[in-house]
Amino acid sequence: MNTEDASLIDHLGGPAKLAKRLRFDPKKGGVQRVQNWKARGIPASVERDNQWIAKERRALRKLEAAPSAIDTTSTKEA
Repeated sequence: MNTEDASLIDHLGGPAKLAKRLRFDPKKGGVQRVQNWKARGIPASVERDNQWIAKERRALRKLEAAPSAIDTTSTKEA
């Protein structure tokens, strides 16, 4: 599984929403096509033709690299 692309597809709303945004026909397997990318990776040609995907990928990388705002190391006693 291509975990980075799978995370990106989920971040973009899942296979159905991404397929719709890319104007893939759901009756002709558009959603399944995007679902397959979770395992195979998003084709370079699709990312090249849709520059907003690369922009979203960079944003997701920054989001995942950012330290968590929740401090899980401390415990609060009453």
